[in-house]
Amino acid sequence: MPFVRIDAHGGGIGAGRLDALGRAVHDALVETLGIPSDDRFQVLTAHDAAAGTLRYDDYLGVHRDEGIVFVAITLRAGRTTGQKEALYGRIARLAEEYAGTDPRNVFVTLTENTSADWSLGNGLAQYVGSGSC
Repeated sequence: MPFVRIDAHGGGIGAGRLDALGRAVHDALVETLGIPSDDRFQVLTAHDAAAGTLRYDDYLGVHRDEGIVFVAITLRAGRTTGQKEALYGRIARLAEEYAGTDPRNVFVTLTENTSADWSLGNGLAQYVGSGSC
């Protein structure tokens, strides 16, 4: 059950860019981590490039530009390093395929937590005591 936040410059890049990025991340999660296809919880936010609301530099020699996309994924712990690396690669490839985003501009972070850290509605901790994704 991942929760995804995507922040990207909006504006002149096209109205469907955020939707395409959301689809790219979701498809990558389904393909690499086996997330159920109907397990989609995302917050997609477009930022005004002219106002400069996203900040970035060329850290670790990766030159980023106004095409930057920040992807923050919160999910339950338990994935291997290999699975995470596969996820990062697939997100970058699909972001390029679906949204025309250069892979160098795809910045992904994962935050892991436990089953007790989720309530999916009705004030319940649905994952406590269950083995669901």
